[in-house]
Amino acid sequence: MENQITRKQTREIRIGNRTIGANHPILIQSMTNTRTEDVKGTIAQIQKLTAAGCEIIRCAVPTMEAAEAIAEIKKGITIPLVADIHFDYRLAIAAMEYGADKIRINPGNIGARERIQAVVDVAREREIPIRVGVNSGSLEKELVEKYGGVTAQGLVESALDKVRIIEDMGYDKLVISIKSSDVLMCVRAHELIAGETDYPLHVGITESGTMISGNIKSAMGLGMILGQGIGDTIRVSLTGDPLEEIKSAKIILRTLGIRKGGIEVVSCPTCGRTQIDLIGLANQVEDMVADIPLDLKVAVMGCVVNGPGEAKEADIGIAGGIGEGLIIKHGEIYKKVKEEELLSALRYELLHWSE
Repeated sequence: MENQITRKQTREIRIGNRTIGANHPILIQSMTNTRTEDVKGTIAQIQKLTAAGCEIIRCAVPTMEAAEAIAEIKKGITIPLVADIHFDYRLAIAAMEYGADKIRINPGNIGARERIQAVVDVAREREIPIRVGVNSGSLEKELVEKYGGVTAQGLVESALDKVRIIEDMGYDKLVISIKSSDVLMCVRAHELIAGETDYPLHVGITESGTMISGNIKSAMGLGMILGQGIGDTIRVSLTGDPLEEIKSAKIILRTLGIRKGGIEVVSCPTCGRTQIDLIGLANQVEDMVADIPLDLKVAVMGCVVNGPGEAKEADIGIAGGIGEGLIIKHGEIYKKVKEEELLSALRYELLHWSE
């Protein structure tokens, strides 16, 4: 197929009931922002994220109570749970004992070698993968000095050093993440590490920002990395509702042609001919189609004059005017409806699409 992305072949790593690497789909991740100790609230958020398309979920484990909560949280969810650990090796061990499907650690802040060994021993015994995470904000001082600052080369060297520590301890069920808020540095680091290892890569732009800036930075960075066939699982990091991370990740993957399925909503940018609240309507359509499992393109147009022509590349579209609306199929007017019935008429057509 023309312009199809060729994936870099990485080794398979099983995470709970899912697998990444090799030819497996690029899985979408997010992270809860509830207190993990709040079992009911955390389960509720994970269930919402799962319904939206999240395939792996990460929870912070800052306390022993949070580690213990994993056992109960696991009973209420259907996707793999990753325990996010910083500093305390005992929390990593406890999280695995209470059912975490994977742990995320930075061996550099876990402490002495024997503490890392203790974590690796439990992971090996239970066949729990370890995500080795390196962040540009915490790059070791000696590597900053060696490369004259925080660089892609320094990030890669740091990550591979951590990988070798765990490999030397006899374990290789590993996933690597090298993240930076500097998009071009992050892209370069992934290009470099993809040539050095066949471990699966968790890709994301860290501290990317709020809804607008975060989405733009993530789309640019992830697009440049995934477009080269690099990456096995992704997270779009946004300051806000984790549900928005899932929506953005799905759009990025679909835009690159990596994922099929799900309704793609396109809409015109509005102009002086727009006679309806197109922005509000487009947002309503996007929310409304989220639970409809069709592989279609839906166009939302704000003008009944140019709408049919501009929507011709979509499978179905709507165009609104004062008091009336149009349902458009493949560029042809299919039916007219009242303006207030436009949304419900579109939903009806989608739900009965295959009839």
